[in-house]
Amino acid sequence: MNNNWLYETTLKGNLVTLVPLKREHADALIDAAADGELWNLWYTSVPNIKTIDAYLDQAFKDQSEGRALLFVVIDNAAQKIIGSTRYCNADSLNKRVEIGYTWYAKSFQKTGINTECKYLLLNHAFETLDSIAVEFRTHWHNHASRAAIARLGAKQDGILRNHQKNAAGVYRDTVVFSIIDQEWSVVKKGLEYKMTR
Repeated sequence: MNNNWLYETTLKGNLVTLVPLKREHADALIDAAADGELWNLWYTSVPNIKTIDAYLDQAFKDQSEGRALLFVVIDNAAQKIIGSTRYCNADSLNKRVEIGYTWYAKSFQKTGINTECKYLLLNHAFETLDSIAVEFRTHWHNHASRAAIARLGAKQDGILRNHQKNAAGVYRDTVVFSIIDQEWSVVKKGLEYKMTR
């Protein structure tokens, strides 16, 4: 695998800046996740004080193997970390990547931040990395996430039944969405329109 396809970069928007995740961001991530106690959402994976080390260990392992590129989300107005996102399940040979592991402190949800974050990541994936497709995956029961992904302009590819087992031994059905390179221009226009509203 070409580990140089994904490289550390900073993506700056009007509302947020995505900067490379570092270990020293651990405390700020825990503080952000505490806003809404996001770790209690059973259908998603958000770190808390007990799980942050394992969360970061796996993330950095994936990045070192060329499968991920990690970001923290900084609110430009408050100048503080409010969440995290990443490229993951990267396939450098076929130029496909997933945007996932995205979460924001509760007080920053439904504010336009997610739209801008996704815009920055999609724009970089299609216009800098020359991706042919960008995927999104979410838990079947995460209806808010499914609706948000559809609002971006992604199309549902299908559902992977019994896709993964969580720490409690419960299987997850994963809903897969994607945007392909030929669709990016119209999706981009739609996102830019949403960001001006």
